[in-house]
Amino acid sequence: MSSIDRIKQNAESAKQTIQELKNELSFLNTEYNTLLAKQLREENAKLFAAVEEAKTRLVQLEVKNGIKQIPVPNQTTKVSEDPQPAKPVEQKPKETKPKKEKKPKEAPPAELPVDIGRLDLRIAKIEDVQRHPDADTLYLLKINCGEDKPRTVCSGLVKHVPIEELRDRVVMLLCNLKPVKMRGITSEAMVMCASSEKGVEVLVPPEGCSPGEAVHCEGYTRQPDPVMNPKKKIFETVAPDLHTDGALRACYKGVPLMVPEKGAVVAKTLANVPVK
Repeated sequence: MSSIDRIKQNAESAKQTIQELKNELSFLNTEYNTLLAKQLREENAKLFAAVEEAKTRLVQLEVKNGIKQIPVPNQTTKVSEDPQPAKPVEQKPKETKPKKEKKPKEAPPAELPVDIGRLDLRIAKIEDVQRHPDADTLYLLKINCGEDKPRTVCSGLVKHVPIEELRDRVVMLLCNLKPVKMRGITSEAMVMCASSEKGVEVLVPPEGCSPGEAVHCEGYTRQPDPVMNPKKKIFETVAPDLHTDGALRACYKGVPLMVPEKGAVVAKTLANVPVK
């Protein structure tokens, strides 16, 4: 027999041996799984029996200590002693609460027209004026507008009005803007001015006005918001129609802003310019 034939014969023999080993391994694996499953079933049975015994002992102890047993539906519990059957728990009938009558929903209030009547314009007096500690272009004002205490107002008039001209001055104040922080200090109102490229002038109320007096505009009902909602852009809508006329009077759509029985609010020299 040649070397090649012997190699082929050995290879065939090895192949048969491997197949026999595979068959034997598969048989051993099956036998092992069967044995393991049997052991698990036996252990589960022992555990189940132990649990049932523990439950029975627990019930006996509870009965002995006077604890009532409530039967579980579709299940019976065996007790070695013969305890008294547990009395069914009386269920009280549920009290039916009277249904609450649903109140009809109130219609939302009608939206007020967006005009000068929504602005809380008042006469006010500047009681103190200082430079803002953290802003070169701002004054820090304390202004009496007829309330319990003066309001703090940050005003960008430094480049337009000397500080001496603001002390103890009577002005027209917009009081229902949402308070906003300006360089760390909350500003609670705005001093109304005539403004143009020529300059800025603080508006002048009529003689004899007192802090807190309301400013009106004929033909428009004065019903200001407590605080204007910035999202509704009320002031931004009204502002383009605020201006001075040829007689220097502050106007809304050509109608002068007035303090009843006192007169009009005016600018010093700036005619036909925006008011803001």
